[in-house]
Amino acid sequence: MLVIGIAGTELTAQERDWLQHDACAGVILFKRNFVSRAQVAELSAAIRAVAPRPQLICVDQEGGRVQRFVNGYSALPSLAGFGAQYLADRAGALEAARAHARLMATEVRDSGVDLSFAPVVDVGHDNLAIGDRSFSPDPQVVAALTRAYVEGMHEAGMAATLKHFPGHGSVREDTHFDDAVDHRDLEAIRAHDLVPFVAGIDAGADAVMLAHVVYPKVAPEPAGYSPLWINTILREQMGFRGVVFSDDIGMAAAFSAGGIKSRVDAHLDAGCDVVLVCHPELVEESLAAVEGRALNTMALTGLIGRGALGWDGALAGGATAGRTGDIA
Repeated sequence: MLVIGIAGTELTAQERDWLQHDACAGVILFKRNFVSRAQVAELSAAIRAVAPRPQLICVDQEGGRVQRFVNGYSALPSLAGFGAQYLADRAGALEAARAHARLMATEVRDSGVDLSFAPVVDVGHDNLAIGDRSFSPDPQVVAALTRAYVEGMHEAGMAATLKHFPGHGSVREDTHFDDAVDHRDLEAIRAHDLVPFVAGIDAGADAVMLAHVVYPKVAPEPAGYSPLWINTILREQMGFRGVVFSDDIGMAAAFSAGGIKSRVDAHLDAGCDVVLVCHPELVEESLAAVEGRALNTMALTGLIGRGALGWDGALAGGATAGRTGDIA
């Protein structure tokens, strides 16, 4: 139920203890954990050797300004370039996005890391957090490129994660540092920001990451804390059957739920399968927060070592990613 951050390039004794906890489902790596491809592979192997159960090892390797692994890895361009190319050369842009996804996923998996949280499918409107991480300000362009990107990741044997549901691009604030409120109603969001998520789910995306944005005309709490967004809209209405991740509970916009236990509980009670605890200083309290909760041990099974398992669609305890009737 928790994917945790660690401090450095090798495991500490305390981090080895964290990996023994029943609720520790994986580790997310950042630049602070990176020296070289060989070192990342050694760290990934060490995590797996220490933990008593399979661990999901993940990273944000989007390209552009969000690329955690650099030396020894391809310098990946930001996604916005594919959106610009699409306006003049649709077929070329789609193939370029697919190739970007294949290359990114292949390099990450060759390092012993299971998953890059990609692609960003937010519609771009100069949001401080998203910027050129978005394919385009046009939701139809984002949708087309999302399909291609998901296909490319799958071709390389990596699960795809759509983020940040239900859309972070139409607010100005960066939720790492500020609260963000989107005052549009559900129909406006459905006609715009949700379009790429529908396309990604139809393409077989395996996971979705929630935004810490509040949409008060839809629900009073941020999306990651909202049963309406997760259970009613994402799962029931949109037919998503994959894994739901929170965004990092250390981000400023996550503070609205209260302390660490309140944040963890709010995400899990709302319907998130996995909570991201990216800051090591929050891990101890987060692990304590889930004591006594039932564990969803099957949630991440389909995301770990996905290339070896094959693309059989088995996720989240046997459910199938995608829209009901379209992918099953």
